[in-house]
Amino acid sequence: MRIGILTGGGDCPGLNAVIRAIVRKAISNGDETIGIKYGWKGMLEKDILKLDLDAVSGILPRGGTILGTSRTNPYKKENGPSIIKKNFEEVGLNALIAIGGEDTLGVATKLAIDGLAIVGVPKTIDNDLEATDFTFGFDTAVNIAMECIDRLHTTAESHNRVIAVEVMGRHAGWIATYAGIAGGADFILIPEIPIDIEQVCDAIKKRHSRGKKFSIIVVAEGATLKDSDVILQEKKLDEFGHVRLGGIADVLAKIIEERTGFETRTTILGHIQRGGSPTAFDRILGTRFGIKAYDLVKEKKFGRMVSLRGTEIVDVPLQDATKQLKTVNMTLYEVAKTFFG
Repeated sequence: MRIGILTGGGDCPGLNAVIRAIVRKAISNGDETIGIKYGWKGMLEKDILKLDLDAVSGILPRGGTILGTSRTNPYKKENGPSIIKKNFEEVGLNALIAIGGEDTLGVATKLAIDGLAIVGVPKTIDNDLEATDFTFGFDTAVNIAMECIDRLHTTAESHNRVIAVEVMGRHAGWIATYAGIAGGADFILIPEIPIDIEQVCDAIKKRHSRGKKFSIIVVAEGATLKDSDVILQEKKLDEFGHVRLGGIADVLAKIIEERTGFETRTTILGHIQRGGSPTAFDRILGTRFGIKAYDLVKEKKFGRMVSLRGTEIVDVPLQDATKQLKTVNMTLYEVAKTFFG
């Protein structure tokens, strides 16, 4: 078989682990692997490269993706889906493994319904795909954010400051919740619950009244104040209809300082959370996902996505991956609330 592999959407640590696993398993079984560069853009432009053992040697600890990535939506291009189907045949592919989040897999779902031989692998640091317990990349992002929060504790305490730490999380606050709990945040603000600024300020005052002269507030970029819209860097939409978020921490800091009188600073972690070497968890999960994806191709179980359920790697309908977003479990958030203020 000739199997194509593409990575689309935002990059994250663990992508190379998936690619490596697919290539190694395929070659050991006498199959050929082709890399599609820059996600769906590469399928539109027939931009490919051969993936052999040399190509994947040493990539396990590397962040990012050796194939490159983009936020390209073929359904926004003239005759996009038809071009992809034509290129699929001209390149001589028997199957395509698409590695990505809701947008990349949303395209894969439509193409699979139209008859293309596609298998999906879930990737997003936001951990917001409903059909899997965890996505690879999430654990690394949480650990990076946690380490940053740990470092901010010492400088906040030294200067008697409140620090608002903005982490990624467009519609779901998984990174904020996990990193906030692990990093000992004094308040965690997520998109699932509109921000009650009075409650936040009261919690900070409560800490100060008992002698704690600093506070750490972790906020997801998609969190909103009550009766307000999300804070945008710009209103321009990408090809999947997304705006660029960012700046909620700055808005919060200004309000907190005005209402409490405590000096407040912001730290926006941004793409730091996407970079660097993957954790052991993400390397192993990515590897297991890659092996399972190859197995699905060999079994001709197309239109399916690999998934983590408990400790087992299973497969689910690709449509289930993008049917709805997985938001933060409120039982987990109640655990976090124990430590607010």
